[in-house]
Amino acid sequence: MKNINIIYSILFALLKLSSTLLLLFLIYLYMPIDTTQTVILPKGSITKTINALNAQGYNLNKLDAYIIDYLLDKPKSGTLMIGEKSMSRIKFLQKLSSAKEAIDIITLIPGETRPIFLAQLSKKYNLDIDKLEEEYNRSTPYQDAGIIPDTYHISKNSSEEKIIKTLIKHSEKRYRKMAIEKYHKYDTKEWLRVLTIASIIQKESANRQEMTTIASVIYNRLQKDMPLQMDGTLNYGKYSHTKVTPKRIKEDKSKFNTYKHKGLPPYPICSVSIDAIKATLNPKETDYIYFMRNKNGVHDFTNSYQEHLKNIQKVKESHN
Repeated sequence: MKNINIIYSILFALLKLSSTLLLLFLIYLYMPIDTTQTVILPKGSITKTINALNAQGYNLNKLDAYIIDYLLDKPKSGTLMIGEKSMSRIKFLQKLSSAKEAIDIITLIPGETRPIFLAQLSKKYNLDIDKLEEEYNRSTPYQDAGIIPDTYHISKNSSEEKIIKTLIKHSEKRYRKMAIEKYHKYDTKEWLRVLTIASIIQKESANRQEMTTIASVIYNRLQKDMPLQMDGTLNYGKYSHTKVTPKRIKEDKSKFNTYKHKGLPPYPICSVSIDAIKATLNPKETDYIYFMRNKNGVHDFTNSYQEHLKNIQKVKESHN
């Protein structure tokens, strides 16, 4: 009888201890902890996850590793959006496997040049400009227009290499599709000419509706062996936003100066939209060889030099 009482006492003590441990465990799970907007998690073991979080200011331990390993799903890797400033420990540990990946939104507008775009990218996201340039040159055959204008969602804290490769991969996919639809093949030398013409259209057009007409002027001038004489070609590279003046036209010795050199510039001036590419591939049929921006901000087109001079005079008079 005495032995039975001892057994009961031990069982009661164990039950009491288990209840206490369970209570303490629950308290531990629901204790609030301060959290950051994002966390960066490495690929690999849970130990690596715990160590990475501790390096970011969290005070986690082996019990947290046990909770993750046996009670929760495996944590993601990358930069995760935590969001809240404080939450329970269990909610935070759950978020390591359920939180959305934090992203940076990168936008390239039509008509922007590669040097300007990469410099902006470097400044905004604290990236190495030289690495961006190196990866760009390594990943695309086009000295400009290798990245198609679009809004890109990139994992936060991505490397220069990953960012450029992602942007160019997307662009090459679009280029390849359009080239195959038109030419039944994607030849980069052939496409370089398309992008170069499209970039001039991009710089010169007042709106999307004008693009096919601007394209016709370019083709007509090339066919007649006339210099293009278009200001937009001088807005290449670092000169993307520089006003083209008579002085600039006189002093620029590059092949981009289509007042001095016949034919197309050596490569695209800027990034080109799908609309500009479509206009290049399907130009409007006209006999126009001149155009002049009027007081309304759009262009007047003509095949007559005398009419072109009249259009220039109209603009001058509107400015007086």
